[in-house]
Amino acid sequence: MRLMLSMAVALATVTAAHAQGQPPIKVGLMLPATGTYAALGTMIENGFKLYVQEQGGKLGGREIQYFKVDDESEPAKATDNVNKLIKRDNVDVLVGTVHSGVALAMAKAAKDSNTLLIVPNAGADAITGAMCAQNIVRSSFSNWQPGYSTGVVAAQKGYKRAMTITWNYAAGNETVRGFTEAFEKGGGKVVKDLSLPFPNVEFQPLLTEIAAQKPDVVFAFFAGGGAVKFVKDYAAAGLTKTVPLFGSGFLTDGTLEAQGASAQGLYTTLHYADNLDTPRNNAFRKSFALTYKANADVYAVQGYDAAQILAAGLKAVNGDLAKRDALTAAMHKAVVDSPRGKFTLSAAGNPVQDMYLREVKGINNEYRAVAVKALADPARGCKL
Repeated sequence: MRLMLSMAVALATVTAAHAQGQPPIKVGLMLPATGTYAALGTMIENGFKLYVQEQGGKLGGREIQYFKVDDESEPAKATDNVNKLIKRDNVDVLVGTVHSGVALAMAKAAKDSNTLLIVPNAGADAITGAMCAQNIVRSSFSNWQPGYSTGVVAAQKGYKRAMTITWNYAAGNETVRGFTEAFEKGGGKVVKDLSLPFPNVEFQPLLTEIAAQKPDVVFAFFAGGGAVKFVKDYAAAGLTKTVPLFGSGFLTDGTLEAQGASAQGLYTTLHYADNLDTPRNNAFRKSFALTYKANADVYAVQGYDAAQILAAGLKAVNGDLAKRDALTAAMHKAVVDSPRGKFTLSAAGNPVQDMYLREVKGINNEYRAVAVKALADPARGCKL
């Protein structure tokens, strides 16, 4: 009996020593640490690290080691920056980023080097469309998704004539195309698309045109400071009283304190709402607040879920990165128990997720209904 016990103890000791002997998994965080999107990068990083911390600092039984590069939200520097992580630091997994132009360069580098990439924000349709790959997944959204779900809602409300307004760049154009597709499928007609160069905020001539055309509804995509000025200018022009304004959720996410009274009552759609009253979301928001002394937002959720997707892959292979096909297959098959609600991934690696209708009340985007259940991006151009 003593001999068996001694053997068991020895075996356990050897097993523990072997596990401890495994090198950490290298996670390369390429996120904005400076500039306009710095706060978003911080929230994504904090969300990712919170999930790892909740698992005792390990995923798939392996310690996690972080390497960080500030992407500066600068597409021209993206290839050099991502290669610091891939070639200099030899990371096992890339996590990034916010800016779609930077993320597209990251996706190309990940494909070329066959490095795992998890995109925790950038919505460029091509990432899980024409540039799709087994080693690339996204924990956030495609630009098409919030546009399409808002178009569904606008058509259901009986609006027939719409105008759209956005910056003339990829995120705006792709979101508008999603809105138009759904709105016209629902029986409406987009009578005019208005745009201005990014990041121009001289909205007055376009608002004058909206007032003259008198559509039933306006759909807008702006974010950050541009969204603040647009919503204020729209209200100041008196248009909120005559032409309802709808938007992608980023019109009112992170901007409500600055928009103030001008934003009240605005409807948007997104894959998260500030007051989702579920045990999972409530526990997440409490944990995040205790850890970081800040309220979680959609960016924190996307970072948290990026870690969950990676964990699903690593768990399936017991942390063995050499079992690459099984790891990526498990990531794609994951059912993610997210604060936003459970979601799965499409074959192209994009979340298949509920899109929520939210209404601005005070400084919150309050949940009103599910706009579209389990909305999957069409992944146009994806060939796996």
